[in-house]
Amino acid sequence: MELSKLQNIQHVLDMFTKEKNAAGLNLLLYKDSREIGYWQSGMADIENERPYQRDTIARLYSMTKPVTAVAAMILMEEGKLDFAAELYRYLPEFKNVKVCTEHGRSGNPQPASRPILIQDLLNMTSGYGYGAWGEASFYGEHLTSKLINDLNEDEKDGGKNQITTREFARRIATIPLNFEPGTEYNYGYSADILGAVIEEVSGMKFSQFLYNRIFKPLGMNDTDFYVPDSKQGRLAKVYRSVEDWSEGVEKHRLELFTDCNLGIQDKMNHKPAFESGGAGLCSTVDDYMKFALMLNNGGCLDGCRILSENTVRRFSESRLMPDVQRTFDIKMPHLAGYSYCNLMRVAANPGACNVFTSKGEFGWDGWLGPYMSVDRESGITIVMTMQRCDSGTTTAARCARNIIYSSSC
Repeated sequence: MELSKLQNIQHVLDMFTKEKNAAGLNLLLYKDSREIGYWQSGMADIENERPYQRDTIARLYSMTKPVTAVAAMILMEEGKLDFAAELYRYLPEFKNVKVCTEHGRSGNPQPASRPILIQDLLNMTSGYGYGAWGEASFYGEHLTSKLINDLNEDEKDGGKNQITTREFARRIATIPLNFEPGTEYNYGYSADILGAVIEEVSGMKFSQFLYNRIFKPLGMNDTDFYVPDSKQGRLAKVYRSVEDWSEGVEKHRLELFTDCNLGIQDKMNHKPAFESGGAGLCSTVDDYMKFALMLNNGGCLDGCRILSENTVRRFSESRLMPDVQRTFDIKMPHLAGYSYCNLMRVAANPGACNVFTSKGEFGWDGWLGPYMSVDRESGITIVMTMQRCDSGTTTAARCARNIIYSSSC
């Protein structure tokens, strides 16, 4: 790689924090299993003037989903989980799911024409979403919003912490789907349901399965569903970037955010009953890089094999069915050129993507801005963390990866 070009990454990160698009962030880059560079900028805790550093612990939110997908693939390899099996074979409460395509706070749910399959959970084609965005949302989304409120109340400071991963699955199974399973794409709680499936199939808590089969073997010592007291001083605070037009031009200010979201606690200071397969993990840039490198290396890291080469190849090769791809393209225009399978984006048509990439590159991002990219063709692995509300894939992530790909020889 042209290392001189990579110096521009620091400018991208510094401008992002200077303009108060985030309090702080960092980025780690590997190529062909070798560290090429690390960059950081800004603060993990503005009030206490604590800088954002390499060992800063960040809430992953949806970057939990790739970990859940790998856990499911481990069970697939062992013949304990079947892509094509009906969800109710593992969680009986999903035996008679209903569908309601009506909008608003009332509806008339009808029996689904076919059951939800395990593959639907991996591809976000189950019909479940992440709650109502307004009064015109689907009836089921309004009910999902109530469940989210219950989760947030359960996990907030002083909450009862009683809604388990398994109990969550039982409750969401009573909520009607937004569409017939397998017919559309809709980003939502599918990965959390899959976490409950993994508990049932493995016979252990979701967190224990992840620790035994992924975190401990890979040496991911800072990755968990909570942050113990001894590490709380490394946990980044969460901020919301708010537009400020008071002077007639666009500026931003940062506001501290301390609420629960999607049932995930803010302080991360206790073991949660709800171990969210879609959003619950915390990690560091180095810990998550171990996970990402394992994938780029074909399922193995430092002699420790987590998945087979053939299984990892599936992450690069999977695609949504054409009819479902059309709904993905409509709902995720920022991911033009990508498909979505196994709880991750995958580059299907690099020329149509809004970033430089290679065919088969895969990864995901999170609500607070963490970002992963695994490109087995080029050998490039990128992990970024930050803690800004409503982020997903940020301008900083896109600009940084464009610098990286234009520097690659």
